[in-house]
Order: sequence, then C-alpha cells, then structure tokens
Amino acid sequence: MRVGLVSPYSFDVPGGVQFHIRDLAEYLRAAGHHASVLAPADEGTELPDYVVPAGRAVPIRYNGSTARLLFGPVAAAKVGRWLEDGDFDVLHIHEPLAPSLSMLALWAAEVPVVATFHTSNVRSRVMQAASPLLRPSLEKIHARIAVSEDARRTVTTHLGGDAVVIPNGVNTSAFAGADRRPQWSGGPGRPTLVFLGRIDEPRKGLLVLAEAMPRILDEIPGARLLVIGPGGAQAARARLPERVAEATEFLGALSEVDKASALASADLYIAPHTGGESFGIVLVEAMAAGAPVLASDLAAFQRVLDGGRTGMAGATFATGRPDDLADQAVDLLADPDRRRALGDLGRERAAAFDWDVVAEEIHAVYETVVDAGPPRQEVTRLRPGRGHAGGGG
Repeated sequence: MRVGLVSPYSFDVPGGVQFHIRDLAEYLRAAGHHASVLAPADEGTELPDYVVPAGRAVPIRYNGSTARLLFGPVAAAKVGRWLEDGDFDVLHIHEPLAPSLSMLALWAAEVPVVATFHTSNVRSRVMQAASPLLRPSLEKIHARIAVSEDARRTVTTHLGGDAVVIPNGVNTSAFAGADRRPQWSGGPGRPTLVFLGRIDEPRKGLLVLAEAMPRILDEIPGARLLVIGPGGAQAARARLPERVAEATEFLGALSEVDKASALASADLYIAPHTGGESFGIVLVEAMAAGAPVLASDLAAFQRVLDGGRTGMAGATFATGRPDDLADQAVDLLADPDRRRALGDLGRERAAAFDWDVVAEEIHAVYETVVDAGPPRQEVTRLRPGRGHAGGGG
C-alpha cells in the first residue's frame, strides 16, 4: 500500500504529533508498505529519507501553545507536486483543520483520506470558525481517528459525526531496554525526579513543579530535579529560588536514546501539565522505561494511567496545585515498595500503546477506506472488532 502522511507541525522542533507520524511511517515501511511524509522543515534540517520538506514554518499561537506551521501558495504548490508524485492509495492527514500543510492537503486530496485528530479542546475557536468554511473538504474524509476520548469529544462537538479512538503509539521496547546511567541515577537520600517537556510552554507545568520543590527539599534535602526539553533554560533557572536552582539540572533536548536512559534512571517521573493534553505520550514513555509516574489529574492522563483490572499505573495530584504535588511526591519518595509496584504496573500498561498494537489498528482503517471506493463514499464502520469511524458531513 502507498501511504502519504501529512504533518502540520515542523519537523525542526520535536513534539508528540511529529514523533507519532515519524514512528508510524517507519513501522509501515518496515512492514513492506511505501510511506512518505510531507512536513514543514527549515532548510538544512537533518531528516529521514522518507520525509519530504515543504519549506520553513513560522511560529503561530495554536491550541494553547506556539506551533510552527506552513501555509500559502508556495506551500500549496509543493503539496500538489508531492501528491502527484506519490500516487498514494490513501492519504493520512494529521490535524486537518490546522492552518498548515494539513489543510492544504485536504483541499487538494483526490484519494481516500484518513484524518487523525490529536487536539483536545472542547471550546476550540479555530474549529468553530473553520468548520462551516471547510465543510466541503471535510466530506472528503473517509474515516476519522482520535488519539483519545478527549480528542474524540472535541471532534464530535465541533464537526458532528464520530471518530474511532486509536491512541498514540510508542516504541516501548526502546524504553524498556534503556540503561540506567550513573550520572542521572539517585541513591539513598538522593532521589532523582525527572520532568520532560518544553520549558517555555506554561501548560507543561514546569512552574507548578518549581513551586513544589521547596517543600520536597524540606523533607528530602538531597533530592534533585532533571529537566529534559527545549527552551530557555537560562531564563527558567533565573526564576527559581536559589536552593531549587542548585538542585535542578537542565539537560536540554536529548536524543531518543538519552531520553530513554534518563527516564529509566528516575526515582520518580513527574508530569505537572496544567491542561490542553489529549493523550499523554510522555507518561507512556516513562512507564515503558519503568519509572514510577506522578501526574496531574487531567482526564486524559487518568485514562492513560488506568490499567483496568490492574488498577492505576501511576499516582496523581490535583492539577495546578504545587502543595498537593509536593505531598504526593514526598509520600512516594518515602515508599520504595509503592514506587516499585507502580513501575511494574506502568510497564504492563505501556504495552497497550506499543506500535505493534496501534499500527495494526491504523492499518485496518486504511484497508477499510481503500475498500470503500471514491472519496465521497462515507465510511461509518470499520472491520469487525475495530470500532467505528464517521465521515465528514
């Protein structure tokens, strides 16, 4: 099968959507399919050979953060050439309403379209404004995928119809096999806390964690915090109280191998995000690495951590409450048996999001829409046992 995947967000800057598209393309290629990715990217960016750069993106406020998007007539021409050269059996567009390559690809599509919605924002002004204008284009979509129930609710609220829920995938074996590194590992009275996220993005919650750190250090003076992710580390450090700054190490944006090792070395992984999350891929990565997880009690995070009969695979605290974060962290750091149990449950829960599971579900959607025929023929049900997906309209 020939599959074209479209990313609205630039491949210059790491992010969950970009990683999802990259990993899906690599899985499809390993399975013998042709997969090509069209994405914004600055000139000179090192890219896999299956990624076609469409040009430099510009920063735009979108979905509560700053996204690097690409739009305009030059980009539209590149989309057209890529579609013509690709001769795809199915076009998989991510965030089709994002004012970037995704929207341009949807306008130009003449083959069956699968659309994946990653955003969780029930009051999305972008969707409210764009839906009437894009209704004819939305009718080209054979099947909709939402990465979570929260993303699905966003779709049904603004666009009508429905979407099949297929979560983000994670290469869990890469995290499960990661080595603990001495420079990041803790010891008796010196536990290692890890945060992963863009430093400059408020909704990732680094400020909440920073406000909780004095209480944590009061109880456990030897604790240290590793901050992983891009952004203004120097400015962030300057805003920290002196003893919190002394206990914090900014590692920057690590390679995938180093990130996995840092997570595997954590005595406690903390996800203090304050909102705007539709899934929680960082939680899955941490769980796959065996790190016990303490996360804000966002609905999306609770669904990721919920292992059903095995119970919750992580602990939670009240979103945006540094005092509760500190209380929960101190309790966990004082209870190695509970942290060990959470780590074991986390590994088990993470297996549900492995690409072997997720990619099979996505491929089933591809087969269904290709079998359905012309783009105007709406698909409302997938193969038996696969749920259902509504077309546009």
